[in-house]
Amino acid sequence: MDHVVMAEIVEIHVPLVPTEGLAPGAYPFPWIDQVEDLLAGLEEEGTVEVYDDGEEYGDVYIFFITGADEAALLSAASRVAVLGGVPAGTFAIITDDEASEFGMGRRVDLPVP
Repeated sequence: MDHVVMAEIVEIHVPLVPTEGLAPGAYPFPWIDQVEDLLAGLEEEGTVEVYDDGEEYGDVYIFFITGADEAALLSAASRVAVLGGVPAGTFAIITDDEASEFGMGRRVDLPVP
């Protein structure tokens, strides 16, 4: 009998809000690079794994992490939510690699206390 193991994934949904006070013509979402750097560092430490490239989806930008238990994944997602420059209203969706679309799963407001 084959056993299929679904990978737990946390989607980190960040409102796609331009950063205020930037010079004219500057990239409006510099926080995306900051979040990617933070997640890459956590991956290097072995804390989490980046599951896939981040993606713009409607009015949010979604980052994907896996490779740890739910508490560790939510802790990493909380670190994203409190990172300087990241827009307020960031939340996580706990899902798996079998979800048919983004946002399918349990919503958790961030940061988690």
